[in-house]
Amino acid sequence: MIDKPEGPTSHDVVDRVRRVFGIRAVGHTGTLDPLASGLLVVLVGRATRLARFIEGSPKTYLAVARLGRRTDTDDRTGAPVGPAVDVRGLGEAEVRDALAALTGTRRQRPPAYSAKRVGGERSYRLARRGRAPDLPEVTITVYRNELIAWREGEATFRTVVSAGTYVRALARELGDRLGVGGHLAALRREAIGPLRVEDAVALERLSADTPLLSPRAVLPGLPLLELDPEARAAVRHGRAVPGEVAARADGPPEGPRLVGLVAEGELVAVARADAGWLRPTVVLEDA
Repeated sequence: MIDKPEGPTSHDVVDRVRRVFGIRAVGHTGTLDPLASGLLVVLVGRATRLARFIEGSPKTYLAVARLGRRTDTDDRTGAPVGPAVDVRGLGEAEVRDALAALTGTRRQRPPAYSAKRVGGERSYRLARRGRAPDLPEVTITVYRNELIAWREGEATFRTVVSAGTYVRALARELGDRLGVGGHLAALRREAIGPLRVEDAVALERLSADTPLLSPRAVLPGLPLLELDPEARAAVRHGRAVPGEVAARADGPPEGPRLVGLVAEGELVAVARADAGWLRPTVVLEDA
């Protein structure tokens, strides 16, 4: 888990991890823009197969929205759009109410300068050539918005959002709801699901001596099942484990659920428990 500073891209962090550990198979779970800091979960080796189980987790951010002017990127790096608007009449209560109104499951239009693909090309590349696409809205969930501080023109707030939510767009929406426009001035990712930035290593302190976490560490909420040698051999080959073993997995008996399969303290696979079987979806050990 890396605490990314402002400046580097998420891809820059991945390249740094590759060089430090001499491992080619490296990937991250959830892009952070260069202006953003905070938690970036980086997976190495076979653990890159676990990305799908982390990417969909809710994410917690501390954000600063600067009100009174929109930008073409929805953040401070963009060119101003339209004239500045006087925000001296705005009060803290209005801002708090506007943030509350932006919570819940709803549709959101991604920023034109985003990594969304349009006809096989990244949206931000089209925008840089003066062909900014009008991206379709997507369904997102804002679980919580909490105003942390308000000073004239700037709202600092903590937000917990679903995967696929753009906090840049949330800052734009806040400004639009208040009738003054706005953009994102600062952003820090504090958590991905139960994983917190306080437990991350600062990028500048990363070295070959930095211990790698067990794959189990990035899936702390996963129920675990210890495999016997016979079941472990079967799972290594991607075979389902039958009912008597599946019955010992934690969790509700009805419906499919994910279970971590471990042996000698290490995560061997992630399986889906269904109808009395554990069916491996990701296997981390060689057959």
